[in-house]
Amino acid sequence: MRRLFVAGNWKMNTTKESGVALAKEVAAAVPSGGSVDVMVAPPFPYSSAIHEAIAGSGVELGAQNLWYEPSGAFTGEVSADMLKDVGCAQVILGHSERRHVLGESDEVINKKNHRGLEAGLHVVFCVGEQLDDRDGGRTDAVLSTQLEGGLTGVEGGQFANLTVAYEPVWAIGTGRTASPEQAEAAHAHIRGWLREHYGAEIADSTRILYGGSVKPDNAAELIGQDNVDGALVGGASLKADQFIAIIQAAQGLS
Repeated sequence: MRRLFVAGNWKMNTTKESGVALAKEVAAAVPSGGSVDVMVAPPFPYSSAIHEAIAGSGVELGAQNLWYEPSGAFTGEVSADMLKDVGCAQVILGHSERRHVLGESDEVINKKNHRGLEAGLHVVFCVGEQLDDRDGGRTDAVLSTQLEGGLTGVEGGQFANLTVAYEPVWAIGTGRTASPEQAEAAHAHIRGWLREHYGAEIADSTRILYGGSVKPDNAAELIGQDNVDGALVGGASLKADQFIAIIQAAQGLS
């Protein structure tokens, strides 16, 4: 059985004070050695403070992005080694907001995936369709294109450090949520793509998270689907009681 994983993406929210308070509350509810993997990804400026706040708990520190070059004249960017230097163990790449708001291409995301993996970070690689794709019956085609583009050149042995996150863009921050059946169908397609391109062993062992308006009242049903291995949580990860309730829903299924 794949180990369940709940990740919180704080996006461009919190202050240092509120972020530390949130992290401490989550950390207190997630002791080390638990049955579910947990990660929080705060804004870059607060990484060190959050790392200190979760020390000794079962919560890992993640980042929301990185640049694919190791160093240099890339104003405003952050490198994988910088992330590791402040305690990050994981990084979220290919998020829909990076794709559709900030214009990142599959090629750029592929380079970032490679850099994160080569640096020893656990990569949470996001894929997902927009509403017109969903309504036009193109969900599977979009997912296949993003998987192909983002994973080109990634070798089978690197999948131990890679999680895929399916995030239907139309369900992010909108209050709309994919039905459990819709989520399961998309996850099954992703797993089938992995099986076709990397074989059954990697397909069966790679975790696929659902992200898109996950809340305490729908978490158990979504995570309980056969091919859903946890959640990438946005808005609800900013409220300790809600995020902890989602973690507990996953614990109840593990």
